[in-house]
Amino acid sequence: MSRLLWKPTPRQVASSNMMHFMKFISSRTGRTITSYDELYDWSVEQIADFWALLWDYAGIVHSENYERVYEGNEIWNTTWFPGVKLNFAENLLRYRDDHTAIIFQSESGVTEKISYRELYQSVAQYAAGLQKLGVTEGDRVAAYIPNIPQAIIAMLAVTSLGAIWSSCSPDFGLRGVRDRFSQITPKVLITVNGYQYNGKKISIVERVKKIAEEIPSLEHIVIVPYIHVPDSIPGEWLGEDMLLQNDAAEITCTRHPFDHPVYIMYSSGTTGMPKCMVHGAGGTLLQHYKEHALHTNLTRNDTIMYYTTCGWMMWNWLVSALQVGATVAIYDGSPAYPSLGVLWENIQKYAITVFGTSPGFLTACENEGIRPGEQYELSHVRTILSTGAPLTETNFAWVYQSVKKDIQLSSISGGTDIISCFLLGNPLLPVYSGEIQCRGLGMKVEAYIEHGQPVQNEVGELVCTAPFPSRPIYFWNDENKNKYRAAYFEHFPGVWRHGDFIRITETGGIVVYGRSDATLNPKGVRIGTAEIYTPVEAMEEIADSLVVGQRWNNDIRIVLFVVLRAGFTLTDELKEKIRRQIRTLQTPRHVPSKIIAVPDIPRTRNGKKVELAVTRAIHGEDVPNIDSLANPDVLNQYRNLPGLQ
Repeated sequence: MSRLLWKPTPRQVASSNMMHFMKFISSRTGRTITSYDELYDWSVEQIADFWALLWDYAGIVHSENYERVYEGNEIWNTTWFPGVKLNFAENLLRYRDDHTAIIFQSESGVTEKISYRELYQSVAQYAAGLQKLGVTEGDRVAAYIPNIPQAIIAMLAVTSLGAIWSSCSPDFGLRGVRDRFSQITPKVLITVNGYQYNGKKISIVERVKKIAEEIPSLEHIVIVPYIHVPDSIPGEWLGEDMLLQNDAAEITCTRHPFDHPVYIMYSSGTTGMPKCMVHGAGGTLLQHYKEHALHTNLTRNDTIMYYTTCGWMMWNWLVSALQVGATVAIYDGSPAYPSLGVLWENIQKYAITVFGTSPGFLTACENEGIRPGEQYELSHVRTILSTGAPLTETNFAWVYQSVKKDIQLSSISGGTDIISCFLLGNPLLPVYSGEIQCRGLGMKVEAYIEHGQPVQNEVGELVCTAPFPSRPIYFWNDENKNKYRAAYFEHFPGVWRHGDFIRITETGGIVVYGRSDATLNPKGVRIGTAEIYTPVEAMEEIADSLVVGQRWNNDIRIVLFVVLRAGFTLTDELKEKIRRQIRTLQTPRHVPSKIIAVPDIPRTRNGKKVELAVTRAIHGEDVPNIDSLANPDVLNQYRNLPGLQ
């Protein structure tokens, strides 16, 4: 069994939202539920009852009554809450008081606080301005924008009108933006003149001009003057100040069916054109409420910060915390400028209670020798969330040694595909090293081996075998949903196959082993990449690593790339030490045939290692859409490596 690192006190359990929800269920059903295991089992066995009671508990703002909770048994075409009418923005703007809604800080030092009352007023003006531009129900509004308050305000204005929001961060290159936005034919583009990252001011005016030329559907470009740049703005672009030249004080939120489209999200695009995943308002609201209020135990007294950009689904997830009335803290800039302490400083400055990050950031802090618990006042922090990649046992150990002993470290996992999570934290449960705490309520997650056989405490494919409301409602321009069904339901017919390898442990926790499409198959033995990362990245000499399978002599051989920490060289002795570490902590089958030192590991913009892109590169194949990578130039270092010939 994994090592116990933390467990909630009886008082914490008793006062949690999750416990309150259990009592709510008991009062409504007469059924006594005393543990999370019982609650989870009930939620996936009585699916309609669970989602109906969550709907009531969340207090979703709506009109009309639903006829039944859902119709149909197929995940991909289930209709949820037919008959009900709601509006996404109206639910996020249910509070109109002086409580702080948004705290903003930029890398350049700009700060701003916005109350719920002020947020509502700003959204009203933005919505009125967009209406004058002709934005109406079903129109697409694209945003090429940093993580600034205007992004949240504009999104709420767009969705209040029944239009559809889609965003990319300004670090996406021309091709990355074009490949995404051109597919959805937006009417309006909201953008900035430039942004600052890692101490450098970057103008995007010329890039936006080219985007406008390549997306003929654009009728208006709204420009937010975020930083001072020398490039001139075309006269036909509309300044944000002109958009806001109105005295609107109220928002007329148009209500639509439960599955009215609210967001268009995109796959990474590293294996082809990005898929355009359309998410519905109701499913996003319900799922995010469940994850914030119950699994994260978020209340109006909390301030939550997740380091993200507007090009990652965690931005959409974070903004939904407005639904519970919490304070949302956003940061725009590099997490490592002027040092890796900048986010910890913000956590201290703004009394953050829930901090969201990635394994990459935690690893970088450890490598830098940072000890946040000694350097910053963190008494108010009660939860750290992490996603984007599996959280290693080394990451767990560092957090509890260097950040705080009395803290809930919640590794969470899901994805853009469901704009939420399958696997989550839980205020009722202990934290075990290397494990995600639990499967999310209402998400019937299992581990499948070949031919659809469920297994316990054995590695298998992450699948969801029952309907859930946050699945994509469709892919854009996907007639008859053929691409949609092919993406998730072909491997195990009728069952959602997510593409991750997991193991459901004897404690009920989950270990994620990485993407199943990046699985190594030497001599026909399936090996998850995380099974190699865990022992390798625990070594003091290794800062980062990436493992792929190379076609070799009619088979696959394992190739391990390592980034060494300062002061170390990849000698034969170190190679043997790495092999011995892997062999001891895993099996001889996991030992790589080749170990090669590289300067850096290519990653997507949300920090995921791109094993498939590197696999293509070492085989001399083209890698599509490299603009989706955070560091695309690194990929060239993997082509024609002498050690792989």
